[in-house]
Amino acid sequence: MNDFTKNIAQALFNQDKINDLLRKELQQAVNDLLEAELTAFLGYNPYARDGWNTGNSRNGTYFRKVDTQFGKIEIQVPRDRNGLFHQHTLPDYKQHADVLENMIIKLYSKGVTTREIADLIEKMYGSHYSPAQVSNISKQMIPKVEAYHKRKLSDKFFCVYLYVTYVPLRRETFEREAVYIAIGIKPNGHKEVIDYCIAPNENILAHVMRNICAKVRVEDREAIMNEFKQIHQQANKAAAVDVLHAFYAKWDKSYNHVIRNLKDIEPDLLVRASIYSTNMIESFNNVIKRKVKPKAEFPTEQSLDTFIGIQAMSYNDRYFNRIHKGFGQVQDNLESYFD
Repeated sequence: MNDFTKNIAQALFNQDKINDLLRKELQQAVNDLLEAELTAFLGYNPYARDGWNTGNSRNGTYFRKVDTQFGKIEIQVPRDRNGLFHQHTLPDYKQHADVLENMIIKLYSKGVTTREIADLIEKMYGSHYSPAQVSNISKQMIPKVEAYHKRKLSDKFFCVYLYVTYVPLRRETFEREAVYIAIGIKPNGHKEVIDYCIAPNENILAHVMRNICAKVRVEDREAIMNEFKQIHQQANKAAAVDVLHAFYAKWDKSYNHVIRNLKDIEPDLLVRASIYSTNMIESFNNVIKRKVKPKAEFPTEQSLDTFIGIQAMSYNDRYFNRIHKGFGQVQDNLESYFD
């Protein structure tokens, strides 16, 4: 008579003891099966020399609790270093997976990094997700972001605010790239992030200033740069034109080739986005800055687009029926402009 038979015989007249015994035996059996699955997947036994330099190896376990008719059992699910092993002993827990995936997307939208999310999910739920898996789950938002960009807009906005924020993004090199954002207020006072775009091309003024610096004498650079910056510090286009033409007149004799090039691109020099510092814009900008802060950089333009899109849609949902401060009192007047 083996130990299991002896234990069954001793617990025969006590249902609680039988359930506890069967629960422990089932737990051990499932864990043994999972370990055997990984061994078959890798092709060598634990600690075997023929597993050296195969390109993959065991990488610990994560814990999962499973309900059975004998009570909860705690399963140790083994994993491989390359993250390719998927066990078949236990059925997928779809509802549990849905909850976790929703949690991952929520955490991602809050600016938590993929590695931090993976660690947090494992500690909270006992389910292992690699940073790559977390990243793949967050990509479920891509179609929603694409639909957001293509959605039909309201044909009535009383005013539109344009501004730019800078977010770290890696292409060939790491740079802080411009994200241009448009926020509008409808005649009923409701506000909305209309859209945004990522602009990899640098600011025309900064580009021109670098070119000028490369083509003038060192002793003239500070004076020329200070005067050139005055162009975009004017209150209106007419004043900017006056400053620019005065700049031409002063430096044309010394740097004719530089001035000639500037005249060729004058229309571009005089175009700029109007940036108004309002509480509404600062509020949304602060949301982006706060949630971007934990991230060292975005690895791709797609990941940045998805992240900003989540923030924009969340903002619009939050303020969908809220009237912006001060607009409720003049709502009738504003709507009359569109009659």
